Amino acid sequence: MTQPRREVLQKLTPVLTKRWLSPDAWKIDTYERLDGYAAVRKALDVHPDDLIQLIKDSGLRGRGGAGFPTGLKWGFIPQGDGKPHYLVINADEGEPGTCKDLPLMTYDPHSLVEGAIIAAYAIRASRAFIYIRGEAVHAARRLRNAVKEAYAKGYLGENILGSGFDLDLVVHSGAGAYICGEETALLDSLEGFRGQPRLRPPFPAVAGLYASPTVVNNVGTIASVPYIVLGGADWWKSMGTEKSSGPMIYSLSGRVVNPGQYECGLGITLRELIELAGGMQPGHTLKFWTPGGSSTPLLTAEHIDTAMDFEGVAAAGSILGTTAMQIFSDQDCPVYATWRWLEFYHHESCGKCTPCREGNYWMVRTYRRILSGQGTHQDLDTLQDTADNIFGRSFCGLGDGAATPVMSTLKFFRQDYLDYIEGRTAPRLSEKALVGAH
Repeated sequence: MTQPRREVLQKLTPVLTKRWLSPDAWKIDTYERLDGYAAVRKALDVHPDDLIQLIKDSGLRGRGGAGFPTGLKWGFIPQGDGKPHYLVINADEGEPGTCKDLPLMTYDPHSLVEGAIIAAYAIRASRAFIYIRGEAVHAARRLRNAVKEAYAKGYLGENILGSGFDLDLVVHSGAGAYICGEETALLDSLEGFRGQPRLRPPFPAVAGLYASPTVVNNVGTIASVPYIVLGGADWWKSMGTEKSSGPMIYSLSGRVVNPGQYECGLGITLRELIELAGGMQPGHTLKFWTPGGSSTPLLTAEHIDTAMDFEGVAAAGSILGTTAMQIFSDQDCPVYATWRWLEFYHHESCGKCTPCREGNYWMVRTYRRILSGQGTHQDLDTLQDTADNIFGRSFCGLGDGAATPVMSTLKFFRQDYLDYIEGRTAPRLSEKALVGAH
């Protein structure tokens, strides 16, 4: 393990993660002792429109993958329309490699509760929902306990802190479907229907939950709000870059010495993040990596100095996504990795649209054939053509997410495919995997 240089260590900016290692960090007494719920008191003394403007001024962008400006999204909610407004927090973290929201909800659930109160007040919502992934049992227990504590202390319920503002907050566990991470599928699931994406427009800001104006934000986005209220827009913008402000929780997994979450200002490079994680494992050299989870186009060792912000990653040909960096070395196979991801997307496809439903079905079988040593050169053309027909033609982003690793590995690692097809690499799968693959 190599010790990170001082200048790299100084790039750590613990904001959302600052309480994680505190004893009993998930309890309200600890949270209040460490500035907890001070932001709610400050926010309730401010006009809701001023809060929306503060978030706009901070430059906070969505932490769920798309990076849409948060204040702008809040501002889309029509006011004076006579309809109920809703806040829905997307805690359905299911992207392979992504692990930033679950520890936040486990170790600091009150930051999410406090952020929800402020966000709901800003958009004039009296009901808010946290939709959490069904398998996240421990995090859900911590969240529900935090909500119970917040009600007992008067931070939730009627006439919060004497302000006249009422808010009920519900923690809802989903059924463990990856598709429900898509905001409109999440809304359908929350309403009791099968989780499938909706046709847009209308957008959730106009007709979301129960056909009423709704804001859907990620856990990290909402948990950032109390810090901005307390610290101010300029303080928030002092971290990150001009167009990508604030800190981000980067999740590193794979061939690094110390996998985990590293909170740094947006714009840090992968080289610096790997250094913070203790470097590559002994005997391993970086070969390829995902900048934002398995649904983002792969990048290679040539991109190690890419600025990890929305603009920098886009310029490199990928997407920042959920900042879930899966690090692969020269001892890992990009063809095999892509097959494993495709098996996931094939399984999780809701089946609503033809490109995703049929395309993933056939791509999985093509990969099984190649990895079993039975592939042909034509299979590469088939994969490229199928991915091209899925990307941009699916009902939601799941299809795009499945196609991107296929297209990027064919672009950067075509020789690895040819090595299987031409017999230079031994088959990774047995002939049993070929059942139904022809």
